Amino acid sequence: MLDGNIKTIITETSEYKSKAVILAMGGTSRKLGLKGEERLTGRGVSYCAVCDGSFYKDKTVAVIGGGDTAAEDANYLSRICSKVYLVHRRSELRAAKSLQDEVMNNPKVEIIWDSIVESINGDTGLESINLKNVNTNEITALETDGIFVAIGAYPNTSLVKDKVQLSKTGYITTNEDMRTNIDNVFACGDIREKSFRQVVTAVSDGAIAALAAEKNI
Repeated sequence: MLDGNIKTIITETSEYKSKAVILAMGGTSRKLGLKGEERLTGRGVSYCAVCDGSFYKDKTVAVIGGGDTAAEDANYLSRICSKVYLVHRRSELRAAKSLQDEVMNNPKVEIIWDSIVESINGDTGLESINLKNVNTNEITALETDGIFVAIGAYPNTSLVKDKVQLSKTGYITTNEDMRTNIDNVFACGDIREKSFRQVVTAVSDGAIAALAAEKNI
């Protein structure tokens, strides 16, 4: 319960009461939804280039997506890996022009246009992926040591849906002090509607939310 002066949070094992609540449930990376994806996560399938990129030093990887995150990941991984494929389902990227220019001019990045991942192959570790051209339906195999899925994320707001105000895309709306539409309920990090979602912005949100909550109570 988030209404009233005293908030109540109920978990599987306990019940907590407080004058303020900070919502920080984060977001979940969108999956490709393919067989073997979950089994090979951490064994060649990743959703965070900054987190896992160093495991692929001097190896070949593929980034799946065409937005800002995908372009940023491809450029970042090119500084670590020997070869980076950027697989996009359309004939042009959706990333900001500056990021597109950097990708296009990066000799270690090769863009595979009009293609989607049809299957992820490997038993104990990723060995290859099959790509399907969306125009010709042609299937090709791409050998790669790892893939980084960068096709977006969604906020974990199911717990507070119909309680706090959400944006059209499902993120919690706040003011600059991380306040939601409910008194003494704050939100921070990837669950919040904002322009950039990075570790540094999440940490900043958390600090602001904590200070605002303390000041308010």
